[in-house]
Amino acid sequence: MTDVAPDIETDVLIVGAGPVGMTLALAIRASGVPLRVRLLDARKRGSHAGDPRALALSHGTRQLLEPLNAWNAAAGTAIHDIHVSQAGGFGRTTLRREEQRVPALGYVMRYRDLVAAIDIRLSDDIIIDSADITSLQAHSDSIHVTLTREGKQHTIRSRLLVHAEGTPTSEAGVATFDYHQHAVLAEVRPSPRHDHRAWERFTSDGPLALLPLGDDYSVVFTVPPGRADALMAMNDGAFLTALQQQFGSRVTFTATSPRARFPLALRLRKELIDTRQVWIGNAAQTLHPVSGQGFNLGIRDAWELADKLLDPQYGSDPADAGRLRAYAAGRRLDRAGSAAFTDGIVRIFSNDLAPLRLARGLGLLALDVCPQARKFVAGRMISGARAWP
Repeated sequence: MTDVAPDIETDVLIVGAGPVGMTLALAIRASGVPLRVRLLDARKRGSHAGDPRALALSHGTRQLLEPLNAWNAAAGTAIHDIHVSQAGGFGRTTLRREEQRVPALGYVMRYRDLVAAIDIRLSDDIIIDSADITSLQAHSDSIHVTLTREGKQHTIRSRLLVHAEGTPTSEAGVATFDYHQHAVLAEVRPSPRHDHRAWERFTSDGPLALLPLGDDYSVVFTVPPGRADALMAMNDGAFLTALQQQFGSRVTFTATSPRARFPLALRLRKELIDTRQVWIGNAAQTLHPVSGQGFNLGIRDAWELADKLLDPQYGSDPADAGRLRAYAAGRRLDRAGSAAFTDGIVRIFSNDLAPLRLARGLGLLALDVCPQARKFVAGRMISGARAWP
């Protein structure tokens, strides 16, 4: 690991060495364009190795990572079809890979495996780990970052600062909507085998997703906070019974892993750019996990920003105002569409009013008999804004 000397100079400083920040760094490095890049992270490099989370990755994300040699094919479990239904009402449909003419609608991969595939492509000289930022100062020609690392203070001067460090804070520039739901996460063993089928089951508590991961299902069990308390306090047998009751009888669950939980909210940063600064990934927005849009949106952020940084029409300054405005404008549709898509699903389906239940059933029936509608929904999940006509 490179020691940080005072007054390091770089062209692009990326704060946050998660998969979105690392993808941006790798895309710039792989281009051959002589932009100096540094990655800054509060965590120690390699800390992802113990992270058990599973990610739902779209086929579109695979298409973006493969040219960077950052796709871990062996670690991903393919999703061939997605069965969608609502509890306590009629209507269902199935999204199939054949209709999209893709090898898989998506993939489920452990966070640690995805990060490892990207991390191994990055040289030690660009990563500064275990560093905490203490101040930022924006100047007309650069951003000055002061940080502490191993008890010492250092400064970095960068022409562009990219925020990729995580969830937007609750500040004036961030719009927040609390869903009053928590996601309870687990991995369960199904019987029969999943055969690469995912399930999205909508209930009055919230959506219940089963995503194939290895021989198991990765479960995202969305419920009100009080119900989450109860699920977390249950022993394994009681939890499996509760899951079975919520899901139904199409699959039997025979074993479970330890559980985790996190609260759910929609957070959208109103402005993606400022003087010599830009926000991407979870630093720009966090979405409800239904339909697995959030992480894939972040990877598209990184890819589109890399594309703008490598565009010679804006000159040699990576923070050229026209360049940053073009990036922000180019991301508007994808961000708004992804947020509206996920938020709309949650609001419509997390409600047990009889008229809405009837309308949902009719909508699912319409999807089931209309191939073009199914292709649109699946395309939205795979490619984001590129699925819009």
